Amino acid sequence: MNQIKWFERKFDFSYEQNIFPSIVERLEGTSIRIKSKLETIPFDLLETKNGGKWSIKVNVGHLSDLEPLWKIRLGEILNDEEYLSSADLENQKTEIALHNNKSIDDLIFEFEGLRKTTLEQLSKLTEKDVYRTALHPRLLQPMRIMDLFLFVAEHDDHHLARITEIIRAHDNDISSASL
Repeated sequence: MNQIKWFERKFDFSYEQNIFPSIVERLEGTSIRIKSKLETIPFDLLETKNGGKWSIKVNVGHLSDLEPLWKIRLGEILNDEEYLSSADLENQKTEIALHNNKSIDDLIFEFEGLRKTTLEQLSKLTEKDVYRTALHPRLLQPMRIMDLFLFVAEHDDHHLARITEIIRAHDNDISSASL
């Protein structure tokens, strides 16, 4: 089963309940989930590109590449700015980063450090803060801090699912070859 492309996703941020603690919990678990997925896979699979898509290493590196944007957007909402900064829809930072030339341990370590500082900022927010908003430039809808970090958690999960797709495709290839 193929998941929908990220830029085709639609988001509904109409809920009123404070689910921010659960969102933070998801964000805290991303690096643990990455490590768990990668602990038993063959080393050469880390750089494999299926169908011209990003490798596992590039997917992990991409999460680090976007972490500064999430922090910028958090600051923009807290500073009562009307609009959030736009993302690089071409993912230029990821495309030029050469993540496949880095060790997976370094990629995970970098992501963990960046995410840790984001989580430290989030831990200082009040309940009132998580309902503050700014307009998302691509979705053209108001985004609360709570919505922003649900969006981030969904983005994390999107790339974790992509990593799973790569692993499953590899496992299916092995199973087919042994028949």
